[in-house]
Amino acid sequence: MTDSPFSPFETHIDRNSALKILKKSLAGADDGELFLERRRSEVISFDDGRLRTSSFDASEGFGLRAVQGEMVGYSHSTEISEKAMLRAMGTVRLAVQEPTRSFATAPSGTNRKLYSDHNPLNDAPFPAKIDLLKEMDAYARGLDPRVVQASATIAASHQEIVILRVDSADVSDSRPMVRMNISIIVEQDGQRQTGSVGGGGRYAMSGMLEPKHWQPLIREALRIAVLNLSAVPAPAGVMDIALGAGWPGILLHEAVGHGLEGDFNRKGTSAFAGLLGQRIASPGVTVLDDGTIPDRRGSISVDDEGTTSARNTLIEDGILIGFMQDRQNARLMGVPPTGNGRRQSYAHAPMPRMTNTYMLGGTVAPGDMVADIKKGIYAVGFGGGQVDITNGKFVFSCTEAYLVENGKVGAPVKGATLIGDGATALKKIRAIGNDMRLDDGVGNCGKQGQWVPVGVGQPSLLIGGLTVGGSAT
Repeated sequence: MTDSPFSPFETHIDRNSALKILKKSLAGADDGELFLERRRSEVISFDDGRLRTSSFDASEGFGLRAVQGEMVGYSHSTEISEKAMLRAMGTVRLAVQEPTRSFATAPSGTNRKLYSDHNPLNDAPFPAKIDLLKEMDAYARGLDPRVVQASATIAASHQEIVILRVDSADVSDSRPMVRMNISIIVEQDGQRQTGSVGGGGRYAMSGMLEPKHWQPLIREALRIAVLNLSAVPAPAGVMDIALGAGWPGILLHEAVGHGLEGDFNRKGTSAFAGLLGQRIASPGVTVLDDGTIPDRRGSISVDDEGTTSARNTLIEDGILIGFMQDRQNARLMGVPPTGNGRRQSYAHAPMPRMTNTYMLGGTVAPGDMVADIKKGIYAVGFGGGQVDITNGKFVFSCTEAYLVENGKVGAPVKGATLIGDGATALKKIRAIGNDMRLDDGVGNCGKQGQWVPVGVGQPSLLIGGLTVGGSAT
């Protein structure tokens, strides 16, 4: 594996030739760029005492984009060459119907780096990674005789991008990513339950491979699995819900965050369209999207259009004050881009996407908000969910939740789902905890077939009158 930095204008195509093609492609357009990328990724999974999968992927290519009004011409190729770019030019020119008088202002440059250039795939040889997964499997099985299956995955990737524009200096970014996932299945009296945890970020893999990192993760996965052995069927009905801090912010991400992306609001398809400057949440609710947090999974030094990432306030004290924007939607809506133009790879055009989306903390101790619940649910962990962007309606399944009666946390429950809509849930927030934290670095976000890494976070919250779907009769 090469450690040489990605330098496409030295190894694939002359920069002046690429710039000449780019200028011809964008003549008369509003905006556009040449996006070049090289990516390396590795995933190794150990399951049920054996190596289950091992994969290494390498890809590189370019995407050429011309933008005029609402039209986008986009073409991509795995071949970075003058010949391939000339073919792409013929496609993107179809979007330029009539010449535009002025070209969009270029993004401001930055030398800020939020993470290292280090390639985490080189932190350990392949045999050492296999030995580590074997050690993790043995450790998990030795903790409790009820463990019948243990699964562990370690993954690393290194993405390098170069963005060429006709009106500014080249923009480049080198993005590391690591992740570890652990799942434990326990069995008792014929019943099986699962506990899963994970974490990662934009940093070296070496620290993640240390026992002091992965042993606590295994113990936590085991704790969740054992806890669910004693879970009782969840009740159903409308009741007060307390949400834990951190990962439960995925509900905020899905039910609210997507609705605050610029394209949905420009087109009027978001539940929040036309509400800028109005109260959409309870007082005290402040929501940010922040791509500037060092080493976080959702952070980016620059977005995939070359705009510097930013700390953007979306909701302030319950008032909607902004949206997340890429360059195209920002221009059409008459506002500045916010550094949220993201794409899955060179084969995809950018669009407004979240980075690290979270709610700021309040002043209430988590125990005090639980004490106010007469009958309800305390939800700490979430699994899968579904959301309709047009109305914000969501359904989320709980992976760790507890009954609350008369202010006391009781038995764990299974089969609980939270049902509602983001706009209503925001207004039903009755208390905001003083324990805000971000998730452990496991988030992926899908939109229009594209997946990008993201972060979420929130403090503990008390939401009044949310619908719980359960299995208790």
